[in-house]
Amino acid sequence: MTSEKITTPDGATLEVFTTGADTGTQGNGIVVVPASMVTAADYSKFAQKLSAALGRPVHTFNRRGRGASSPQPADYTLDVDIRDLSAVMDHTGSTDVFGHSFGGAVALHAARTLPVERLAVYDPAVSVNHSVKADWTAEYERATAAGDFDRGLAVLVKGVETEGAFSRMPLSMLTLANKLTAGTHMGKQARELMQAGVREIKAVIAADMPAEPFLELPLETLIVVGEKSPAYFGVACGQIHDVLSGSSYTILPGYGHDGANKAPDRLISELSAFFSG
Repeated sequence: MTSEKITTPDGATLEVFTTGADTGTQGNGIVVVPASMVTAADYSKFAQKLSAALGRPVHTFNRRGRGASSPQPADYTLDVDIRDLSAVMDHTGSTDVFGHSFGGAVALHAARTLPVERLAVYDPAVSVNHSVKADWTAEYERATAAGDFDRGLAVLVKGVETEGAFSRMPLSMLTLANKLTAGTHMGKQARELMQAGVREIKAVIAADMPAEPFLELPLETLIVVGEKSPAYFGVACGQIHDVLSGSSYTILPGYGHDGANKAPDRLISELSAFFSG
């Protein structure tokens, strides 16, 4: 794996990691757009397996607010990530894109205007006809304003429902669990990214639209939803699939929202077949 820093047209810095370039792989690469609350490093296994299966490089980048990439701007909207994806595509010469969760929302909105040839998404956190709701953000902001970041993180986890059994714990127990894991790598990363994560959820809601504008997506679009993922992902994806006649819609059995990070062979095989045309 190699890493480099690129500069976007607005002067920001993005940290880009390429898997496969040093092992003789050639051809148009795949750009991976990561989810909220994670970094490019959380896709190492996914990138390695997909690159090996395709024989093509896989480019994963730290979106703003992560790693060595620039911070999110104060006036952040989804358009910031769309422009950054465009910069990564231009730099790598890639026209195939994979997006996960919030990264899937970025990819779906971006592919309506960017030169994406093949688009695949896993549990995209896109809001279609108000499928994504975040009534919990006011409580999150009250907790963090008071300096209670453990409770704020607990509110976030329960709100997005993506952490399986943890999301179903009582708020008091989840807050305590956050206190106990604060010193771990995962605990530290969650605290570092929670404010950016909530900002991104608000951006998704602000970009809510009907399904019909997604007719502008490329004909080659693959939508994958985890069998154990929260239901709201399937609600939005079903509506997009209904209007996009050329899309493929599949469910990954036995996996939840982190299925992309776990990179099971069944998902890699499906994505490899899709991106191979």
